[in-house]
Amino acid sequence: MNNIETDRIICGDCIEEMKKMPDQCVDLIFADPPYWLRVDGVLHRVNGNQYDGCDDEWDKFSSIEDYKKFTKEWLSQCKRILKKNGSIWVIGGMQCIYTIGAMMQELGFWFINDVIWFKKNPTPNFMGTRLNNSHETLIWAIKDQKDSYTFNYKTAKELNTDTVSEKAYAHGIRKQLGSVWKIPLCQGVERIKDKDGQKLHSTQKPETLLYRIIAINSKINDIVFDPFGGTMTTAVMAKKMGRRYLSIERDETYCEYGQKRLDNTNISVGNIEKAIYDTKPPRVTFEEMISNGYFTVGEKMYYQGKPYYYLTKEGKLYQENINETIDIHSGIAKVKKSKAKRLNGWDYWEVCRDGHLILIDTIRQKYLKETKGYEQN
Repeated sequence: MNNIETDRIICGDCIEEMKKMPDQCVDLIFADPPYWLRVDGVLHRVNGNQYDGCDDEWDKFSSIEDYKKFTKEWLSQCKRILKKNGSIWVIGGMQCIYTIGAMMQELGFWFINDVIWFKKNPTPNFMGTRLNNSHETLIWAIKDQKDSYTFNYKTAKELNTDTVSEKAYAHGIRKQLGSVWKIPLCQGVERIKDKDGQKLHSTQKPETLLYRIIAINSKINDIVFDPFGGTMTTAVMAKKMGRRYLSIERDETYCEYGQKRLDNTNISVGNIEKAIYDTKPPRVTFEEMISNGYFTVGEKMYYQGKPYYYLTKEGKLYQENINETIDIHSGIAKVKKSKAKRLNGWDYWEVCRDGHLILIDTIRQKYLKETKGYEQN
């Protein structure tokens, strides 16, 4: 795979700078392109103060054709430099996300999910002429439908505080991370201010948003790329999480402040960053555990307190009255009369130890810990 110099900011035009990059050189892309908001006139807050929304020069385009051309150019370069097993995330508001999404499909990207970033503290609609715009949309895609990609599924469950209450989470309850993320707007000390104490960038994204994306879609030392670096939130979170980073930004002031922000960022890598929860256990066989004395040939295998089979020396299940030998996964599916031909037998079968029934998976975990040094999180 092509190498590229990382852990730096490139100050320049994103399309021209991406053209200089080799094919398939980055693992994860987060793109926060110009939204082309097309806001006319002046908006005022309820107290009469002028609302300083996004009216920057970089967000202005002459026409929809101009915006489509720009979008196609930067997306084409992103697809070229993204590795075959990489992911791209693009964020946008209602003014641009449908144009961007259509262009991504035209270029052959394959959509995995669209995610709603629900803002807990959205900017009010001051004129009262429409619904409060309280979300933005993210598109998660890969280069081609047939490509594999990094997805730290169990890590994502650890990050899910959207549908799991604080109390339930503290008691070990975990649920699948959904596609509605409840994250507040960037504010307080996290918001980068200029020398006059004013917000430096109109659309600075919260660190929590990037933390989720990088955690679930990349690994330690992966290269995380942002073609629209802004205040360098993507780069900051990538560095903090033990990834390599590369950002492009054409505004010299943003580059200057972003570099200072990066210089003050320390690496902090824990279980989430390492995706420990998605580490697969070493593979062991029943025969191996039998030979090491963790199971006994001929012992009864129970389900819901009732014995159904005997354990053979090959690690199979045997039922004498019907002369049947079957594996633990097919056996439990048969006993439960499941529509599926196989279920995970480790989750159901029990054996008797010291007068008590315990799951065979409990014994397997004990074996892994004592003989392989592996401990499940």
